[in-house]
Amino acid sequence: MPAVPSAPPCGLVLAAGAGRRFGGPKALARTPAGTPWVALAVQALRDGGCSEVAVALGAGADEAEPLVPRGATIVRVPDWSTGVAASLRAGLEALASGSAPAVIVLPVDTPDVPAAAVARVARRAASDALAQAAYDGAPGHPVLLGRSHWAAVSAAVRGDIGARPYLIAQDAALIECSDLWSGADRDTP
Repeated sequence: MPAVPSAPPCGLVLAAGAGRRFGGPKALARTPAGTPWVALAVQALRDGGCSEVAVALGAGADEAEPLVPRGATIVRVPDWSTGVAASLRAGLEALASGSAPAVIVLPVDTPDVPAAAVARVARRAASDALAQAAYDGAPGHPVLLGRSHWAAVSAAVRGDIGARPYLIAQDAALIECSDLWSGADRDTP
């Protein structure tokens, strides 16, 4: 198992979509107890070892912004309606001015992700690293993108096709996390 990186990764929450199947923007979703999903995602990234966290907002951004925990950077995605690629590109661009060797990407619709899954993937943080959590061998989230891949990932993503084809082409490491949780995202309320 690789050692803990000398510099921590940053985190990126993708929360810009309209959530058509969900019935509204997932950036506005809350647990039955009222906790915003976006706050859970930011906390999982922070507790999993991310030094700074950015949250990409689009649909419902004005209503979602107050739900973002203090200290997280809000990235407005003006072209959010074109798909997840716009959110990923905007987030990577916003984080590029920092010094983190890698970013851990987490969609907002994984409110049950434990910080332990983030930490397990974060152990791979290096500028040339690519890693993805896996659940019984099936790829999922969180995803780690080393800084040296950010420009190529930004160029490769299109519409609602995220980084998965790039991760496959580059033979990203799969980090088994099924002992920590199911890896399921939530597409319905």
